[in-house]
Amino acid sequence: MSNGTWSIIGLFRDTWKWSDGSRFSFRLWNEKFNNQPSSKGCAFTMLNKEHSWKIDYCSSSKSFFCYNNKFILINENKTWVEALNYCREKYHDLVSITSLDEQRWIQDRAKNASSPYVWLGLRYSCTLDFWFWVSDEKISYTNWGPNKTDECDMSVAMETGGNNQWVTKPDNEKYNFICF
Repeated sequence: MSNGTWSIIGLFRDTWKWSDGSRFSFRLWNEKFNNQPSSKGCAFTMLNKEHSWKIDYCSSSKSFFCYNNKFILINENKTWVEALNYCREKYHDLVSITSLDEQRWIQDRAKNASSPYVWLGLRYSCTLDFWFWVSDEKISYTNWGPNKTDECDMSVAMETGGNNQWVTKPDNEKYNFICF
């Protein structure tokens, strides 16, 4: 990116929030900004000495900044398969948890869920008789709660409260979910 180029910063209008859904308090609008309703819904910054923000249409092609927080809570209730498809269409996949650090990051996201559980990308294969992460990660960490079952059409959800333990749930139940 060169100086004088507008770049997407991930802020969009729906009462202005970041692309990960969080609210913001820091603002650096250019002096021409007015917060009047319009069809323009994304924020951009100019890489020049002012670094000010302006709004434009979200469909405008511009360079962008990547955000390092890879875990995104989706506050919509979907079945496990619907959640998997949503994550694969809009992000990468349903989340895999491979360490205690990742478990803590996911717990932090899950506390804002609107359902008692959030779907994870862990699933049981009846044919092969084992659990696997749909992202092909190795199962190197677990946080199972009591009553884990190895049954067909079961996937794993994490409690959004309590000890944030993992539980098996029928695939057709609907919960929020976490993508990466």
